[in-house]
Amino acid sequence: MTLVRPDISAPLPVTAAWREGDHPGQRKFFALPDPFPLQSGGVLLGGRLAYETWGTLAPDGGNAILVEHALTGDSHVIGEAGEGHPTPGWWSELVGPGRAVDPERWFIVCTNALGGCQGTTGPSSLDPQGKPWGSRFPELSVRDMTRAEVHLADALGVRRWAAVIGGSLGSMRTLEWIVDQPDRVESALVLAGTAVASAEQIAWCYTQLSAIYSDPGWHDGDYYDKPVGPHLGLSLARRIAHTTYRAPAELEARFGHARQPGEDRFAVESYLDHHARKLAHRFDAGSYVALTRAMTSFDVGRDRGGVEAALGRVTARVAVAGVDSDRIYPLEQQQFIADHIPTAGPLQVVRSDYGHDGLLIEAEQVGRIVTDLLNSR
Repeated sequence: MTLVRPDISAPLPVTAAWREGDHPGQRKFFALPDPFPLQSGGVLLGGRLAYETWGTLAPDGGNAILVEHALTGDSHVIGEAGEGHPTPGWWSELVGPGRAVDPERWFIVCTNALGGCQGTTGPSSLDPQGKPWGSRFPELSVRDMTRAEVHLADALGVRRWAAVIGGSLGSMRTLEWIVDQPDRVESALVLAGTAVASAEQIAWCYTQLSAIYSDPGWHDGDYYDKPVGPHLGLSLARRIAHTTYRAPAELEARFGHARQPGEDRFAVESYLDHHARKLAHRFDAGSYVALTRAMTSFDVGRDRGGVEAALGRVTARVAVAGVDSDRIYPLEQQQFIADHIPTAGPLQVVRSDYGHDGLLIEAEQVGRIVTDLLNSR
């Protein structure tokens, strides 16, 4: 069977990463300690975080909320698409004026995770010698991402977050915050995530990584000076991932066995091509690899006596929630987290037809959970 290439309406750059010289948009930049030590034992040289803020930090610093994005998110959690920002705010139904996390009340911070491609140092970034990191970019862990944010919090004057909230990869980063820095988080929402990557999650991620690795344009990660990037591999990885993000019943009800009007293919194939095309226009394959590898290595109990011992260290007030139709991060994984964090309430279930993507789509239900969490201060 021939793989159908996405019908891309505009030429693709080698990478859709934010690059030096691009418009900064609403981003601010924070230089990490140099060198920045990594969990692997290596170091990152010349690292920085891109971040955005909304609202005003209270004199006592007690109204700060950190929002953690998922795999292909970035710091632009609120706002329109525009110069410097290829997409609109990814959680603007939850965060923003009049929303559950309102900048009139809260000082809101969102970073682009270490390894990302929207202003934070990642494989597409220039090293201290002015060359793209590419294959030389060091191995990252979720813990590294969180510890980078600790330095940013210090610089912003945030000694203790009123809340850290995140879903998927963002939930892993949230878990690291409340386990690694228990005195610096008052409350947290752990949404649609896991305490340790499962074999199935690793398998799905490996399949996506293999798609990128097999693209002739990958060049072992050193493609930034080539005329063509690994678009086909990244697009295929996105098709695989997006299939796992949605629920079988939703796909069946929405597309069934129908053909795409006027085309010799199934409607669901067109749908997956659409999402593959969108990602290739806004993301970088190197960052996709770096962040996905960090997710597969995630184990909050590593070097802490095991998962249960690590979760037992949490002192923050914690709301744990999952999506009932999520097949990639199923509810039993969130139930395990809720059962082993001594300060967590009962597992809260988001009812959704949309699978893992329900964490973003069901903003009204998630908003109620967040509102209850923040009002219980």
